[in-house]
Amino acid sequence: MEISGILSAIVIGIVIGVLGRLVVPGRQRIGILWTIVVGIVAAFVGSAIASAFGVGDTEGVDWVEWLFQIALAALGVTALDRVKLRR
Repeated sequence: MEISGILSAIVIGIVIGVLGRLVVPGRQRIGILWTIVVGIVAAFVGSAIASAFGVGDTEGVDWVEWLFQIALAALGVTALDRVKLRR
């Protein structure tokens, strides 16, 4: 992966994190920085999963890849919120 790919993954990760947070119902007790970190990780992992299933690079918009990424971000936001709730 080139530096431009990493930078675009970070920018997309920010969007993915925010979308993942919007998908989770209720109030989340994590900050925006954690949301961004979760989104970046979800973007990288979601891309890897989509590539493993052969849908990582399609013509047009990669809707399935986005769904993987947003679902992972929602799971990450929920997991972090549960950890924060226990403290």
